[in-house]
Amino acid sequence: MANPPPQEAAKTSAIVHAKVWGESPVPPTALAALITAQALRPPKLLPLLFPPVLLFSTYLNLSEYKVDAAGITAAWSGLYMLLARRRRQPLARRFGTRGLIRGATIGLCTVNLVCGGLVYAVGKREGERDDTV
Repeated sequence: MANPPPQEAAKTSAIVHAKVWGESPVPPTALAALITAQALRPPKLLPLLFPPVLLFSTYLNLSEYKVDAAGITAAWSGLYMLLARRRRQPLARRFGTRGLIRGATIGLCTVNLVCGGLVYAVGKREGERDDTV
């Protein structure tokens, strides 16, 4: 008997990866940790308002409110990105430890904004029915 050909691995699209990222509770927690690391030295009040909201978003995600958590994460990530982009830094400071952490934070905000916004835009809540024709 001949062996059947091995099944090809199903390739997932970028949309599926973005949806999985947006539904995960890990990105808002990582973003909250990065924001806290930046805002505590020296202490700044305004950026320290973001981590509790992001951690609440993680709590909502773990409580099976994935679409709502994705929307909150996307919105607050976008707000923090706007706040962080207002502060200008000289070129020499961008490649230090603080500059790299700041760049990673803004990059994570961007990914959270896109993926969380996608999940919020196309996601369905539990009791919601499908009204499409």
